[in-house]
Amino acid sequence: MNICIFGDSIAWGAYDPEHGGWGNRLRNYFEAQNKDINIYNLSISGDTTTDLLDRLEAEVKSREPNIVIFAIGINDAQSVTDANSTRISIDEFKNNLKKLHRTAHKFADEIIFIGLTSADELKMKSIFSSFYTNQNIKYLDTEIKKFCEENNARFISMDGIIDTYDLDDGLHPNTEGHKKMFDKIRPEIETLLDK
Repeated sequence: MNICIFGDSIAWGAYDPEHGGWGNRLRNYFEAQNKDINIYNLSISGDTTTDLLDRLEAEVKSREPNIVIFAIGINDAQSVTDANSTRISIDEFKNNLKKLHRTAHKFADEIIFIGLTSADELKMKSIFSSFYTNQNIKYLDTEIKKFCEENNARFISMDGIIDTYDLDDGLHPNTEGHKKMFDKIRPEIETLLDK
């Protein structure tokens, strides 16, 4: 059984020095269970859905996954010029979701999208030159959920999972935040494995 995780710095495990993020916790959990499950975390810090599309097919094809997990979109929501703009336009974002799903579905039977985590806007403004608004994040998160409902893909919501004190820099979950994400994601993956 092969599982591929594709995402950004949050999926990669940034700011969890103890356990390497929710994806690494997932790998460690299944290894401790002595299950024959290979988890490949192919996330790249800073990636948008557009960036991921450029490399997705080659990455998926070489690993032949049974399950593909997408944890992507927070960088698409980044405000570049003003609070209402997004780095990736909404039309491009929707189109990218379709392409990601279609490409992954060529190789994997199960496709999962992880919902976007909220941000602490005040903390971020003192750290980042660009910024992320919860309004934009929620908007794209809603689009991911809607896409999953319309395309028979599993959606794991992160709504209400992360509190502001779980965010190291206002955007990235700290060790406790990653643990909360893992605790939400793990049983959903196990449900699929038990089918």
